[in-house]
Amino acid sequence: MSSRSATPSQFTTIVAAKDWTPTSWQSKPIKQDVDYPDQAHLQRVLEKIGRLPPMVVPGEIHRLRRQLADVAMGKAFLLQGGDCAELFDYCSQSPIESKLKVLLQMSLVLVWGARMPVVRIARMAGQYAKPRSKPTEMHEGKEILSYRGDNVNGYAPDDRTPDPERLLGAYFHSAATLNYVRSILGEGFADLHHPSNWNLHHVKSSTLRQEYQSIVDRLTDALDFMKTIGADPNAGGSHDGSPLSTLNTVDIFASHEGLLLEYEQALTRLLTDPNDPSQRKYYNVGTHFIWIGDRTRQLDGAHVEYFRGIENPIGVKCGPSMKPEELVDLLNILDADKRPGKITLITRYGVDQVEKYLPGHIQAVQDSGHIVVWACDPMHGNTKQSVSGVKTRHLIDITKELSQAIRIHKRLGSHLGGVHFELTGDRVTECVGGSMELMDAELLDRYETHCDPRLNYEQALDMAFLIAKYQEKQRGFSGMTSL
Repeated sequence: MSSRSATPSQFTTIVAAKDWTPTSWQSKPIKQDVDYPDQAHLQRVLEKIGRLPPMVVPGEIHRLRRQLADVAMGKAFLLQGGDCAELFDYCSQSPIESKLKVLLQMSLVLVWGARMPVVRIARMAGQYAKPRSKPTEMHEGKEILSYRGDNVNGYAPDDRTPDPERLLGAYFHSAATLNYVRSILGEGFADLHHPSNWNLHHVKSSTLRQEYQSIVDRLTDALDFMKTIGADPNAGGSHDGSPLSTLNTVDIFASHEGLLLEYEQALTRLLTDPNDPSQRKYYNVGTHFIWIGDRTRQLDGAHVEYFRGIENPIGVKCGPSMKPEELVDLLNILDADKRPGKITLITRYGVDQVEKYLPGHIQAVQDSGHIVVWACDPMHGNTKQSVSGVKTRHLIDITKELSQAIRIHKRLGSHLGGVHFELTGDRVTECVGGSMELMDAELLDRYETHCDPRLNYEQALDMAFLIAKYQEKQRGFSGMTSL
């Protein structure tokens, strides 16, 4: 529902949620807030961010909204992935290219398996904050503040005081990342004629390697066929400014958890709706897609109040603590008009809890009339302590949660529209298993995360191949194993 107030001088109408402003969240109780010692310094930084230019524009946000509507209607598939918590140091050529490469390769496999478009959203260019279960932790017998992400404080134990300047750093690192992503996509980084060295040497099982190689071979054969029959106008690989075909470039949208509301408020702007120039609406111009975490989705809380007023597509983490009736109430607040694809429900239960909770959530949403994107996050509920003493996740658990979600959706006449992975394009050793058969004893070889364990490049491709095999089977092919 919306209220309108005329602005005759500009011949436009402001369209906003009822009784909502970018600051109305401040009247609500808040979770996971940060206590800055120097409030005057914080205000100066926020005023500066409020004057800086948008990082994304309404046209991009609406394009993603249209694509997610297709996902909600079963016409496309969503792939969302990236770091658990970005570091400012990841704003560099190699880490950015590595993440884009793995997302592009995963999406290409999924396009082949499902024979439908894939919507690509990166946990990138803003995923600098992390919620914590406790505000403090013990270090060498001393209680210190918890690390809250690079946009709040430092990882070093002596750098835990929240620093407002880090919010400004978050803006500039996000902007630089987005700028480079746009530049290399425009130069043909996503060109499907060069699927970027499909190296499958990491797959230790010869049978599995043959299955993966079969998919890659058929992918490259299909691309060659299109080139031969002239269906690809840019097969020569020219990127001299001429219009690029869909084989040469793709959309990759940015996303992050909307945790620090002061920062999000500073990046909320009243802008013209490109679909209706007579209207102005509120957009978060710091990212394309923004989600509410499981710890901050209280119905009467500050985060829900902020999220209900922005035009961006919204994600909601949905776990065992979410009651079905609470989920419907939340959807009614965030999307009273029931627009297809406006809300993405990102389910994260844990392998032993999926059957207990997911059916009730699906049925409640079906009865409510909301048309959402259902995405499975099979990682957050499956974190455990390793023998090595670090947090890890087992690919067998990740695969089982995902396969259970697919079956439950199908059984209830729903459909799983996408997946949400914490991953990196680097060859880290943080999760156990996969086709490379990574062992617990090997976790410390390259355990680099400052937060939760991520799939490495090979393990991320494993998940894409497994999903593609299932999708191929659903299209009527035989001879493939199920997910």
